[in-house]
Amino acid sequence: MILLWGTSGDDPLNAVLGSLRRREARFAFLDQRDVLDTTVELTAGPHLGGTVRVGQRSIALDEVTAIYMRQYEARKLPDVLAAGEAGLAHVGQVETALWSFCEVADACVVNRPSAMATNASKPYQSALIRATGFLVPPTLLTTDPAAAREFWQRHGTVIYKSVSSVRSIVSRLGPDDAGRLDDLGACPIQLQAFVPGQDIRVHVVGDDVFASAVDSGADDYRYASRQGSSVDMQAYELPAEVAALCRRLAKKLDFMLAGIDLRRTPDGRWYCFEVNPSPSYTFYQQFTCQPISETLTQLLVDAPKS
Repeated sequence: MILLWGTSGDDPLNAVLGSLRRREARFAFLDQRDVLDTTVELTAGPHLGGTVRVGQRSIALDEVTAIYMRQYEARKLPDVLAAGEAGLAHVGQVETALWSFCEVADACVVNRPSAMATNASKPYQSALIRATGFLVPPTLLTTDPAAAREFWQRHGTVIYKSVSSVRSIVSRLGPDDAGRLDDLGACPIQLQAFVPGQDIRVHVVGDDVFASAVDSGADDYRYASRQGSSVDMQAYELPAEVAALCRRLAKKLDFMLAGIDLRRTPDGRWYCFEVNPSPSYTFYQQFTCQPISETLTQLLVDAPKS
């Protein structure tokens, strides 16, 4: 049985759910919107098992062969907030039990919590990326305004973004930002030298690699409309050696599914910015019609109990 855990209405999760239904595969869906009606009992033995109950429905964890996780912050759901401290405590118990199961389950997990944790520190992940063989941009992580200004002056065009896994809009430093650097003592900033070139988004699913060439005038094409720009994509054929590096990187991070942000410079060098362990691949699939969701579904269906 395949277990899916996330929030109803999520596009990547819905794509896999639809594919599983078409295949008439056996699966169970844990909707985070039902978390207040959910209880988890774990049993420890030769293998970790137990039961998840959602209202009158029961899911035998012993029968799970594959797991696809796409969670959001259940603590921010309206029903949970309305339940107050008791609701928050219940969410904590449910999520702790399910994360523990996903970490050690005798199953194929996309992706295990310990593997995804590398995304919580962009500098640490960058070191892993560099060790794989990709180039990474010159980077500065600092709370020192003087160091930030020196880095900016040295590299000319500089972008700033989140240090952690919290999503941020990647932007270039501009004249209006000069005064804001004095606030760095209260919060660290991650600066990177701007790398010109073509954005290539790569999704690795098991051993399969899907690349999309992105065309946009925005610094962060995910938010192109907010920056008064547009975005377009098309399927792209990676050079064999770059595809091999992407597979190697996903394997090094222990990701069965990975979203890798690359940029090819005009002189043919390949930079890697970061790796997303829970990518919204449907955003790219809608442009390229690549079978990412079907490949992910097949990976889950074919997974033997390890």
